[in-house]
Amino acid sequence: MLAAPTLEAASRQKVAQQCVTDLQAFHDELQKGGYWLSSSGYGGGYPRYGYVYGERGMMLPIDTFESKAEVHARPGYEIRTLMASAHIMAQRGQQAACEALLAETRDIYKDYAANLNKTGVAKADMSGWQNQLIAAAQPVTSSTASFRSDQLIGAAVVTPHNDSLGSVDDIVLSPLTGKISYLVIGHGGLFGIDEKYVPVPWEDFKMTPGATLLVLDSDKNALDAGPQVRENQFSANGDFAQESRKIDDYWKAHLAP
Repeated sequence: MLAAPTLEAASRQKVAQQCVTDLQAFHDELQKGGYWLSSSGYGGGYPRYGYVYGERGMMLPIDTFESKAEVHARPGYEIRTLMASAHIMAQRGQQAACEALLAETRDIYKDYAANLNKTGVAKADMSGWQNQLIAAAQPVTSSTASFRSDQLIGAAVVTPHNDSLGSVDDIVLSPLTGKISYLVIGHGGLFGIDEKYVPVPWEDFKMTPGATLLVLDSDKNALDAGPQVRENQFSANGDFAQESRKIDDYWKAHLAP
C-alpha cells in the first residue's frame, strides 16, 4: 500500500501548479499578441518563407545577410524549448525553477516583439482575423473543397466565440466506409505535454476557408468530460462500433442543437 503524500509534497505540487497556470496564460498571450501567428503561412513566430533571424530574433529579409553565420536560432524554437523545460520543472514541483525559465522566455519574446516593431513589422489583429474566419465557417458536411490530412492535423479548434478548445491531434476513419468519422482533439496540455485526447464526430465541425480553423459549438467543460482515447489509439479492444456509440451518444447530448 502506497503511503499518503506528505504535506510538503502536496504543498510543492500545489505551488508548481501555479507555474503551469502562468505558462498557459503566457501561451495564450503569445497566440493573441499579434506577433506569433501560427496559421496562414506562419509558424513559431516567423514567416515560413523568405526570412531569417539576426540578433535576438529580429526578422529580416534573407538577402540582408551575407552569410549564414550571422543567423541565430529563431525565437520560436527558443521559446518552445524553454516553455517545455519549465513545464517539466512544474511537474516535478519545482516552482522557482519553472518561474525562472518562464521569466527568461518572457524576455526573449519581449526582445523579439521589440525588434519586429523597430523594423516596422505591424502587429496582426489576431482576434479580428480569427473572428472573420469563424463568421465564414461552413459545416464540413456541406463543403465541396478538398484538403490534405496535414491541413487538419494541428489545426486549431475554437468555439463560435473564438475560445480555444485545442488542436487536431489525429483523424479516425471508419473501417466500413473509409471516410472520416472523428477528429481527435488534443487539449488541456502545453505543447503536447499532458494533453487529453477527445474524439469528436467529424460532422459536428464547421471549417473556415482553407481549413485554417475548425469550429465546434461546445466549450472546455464539455471537452474535459468527453470520452477520451489514448494517443494514437482509438479503441483499446479494437471495437470501433462500441467506441463509436459511446462517443456519438455523448456528443449528441453536449452539442448545441
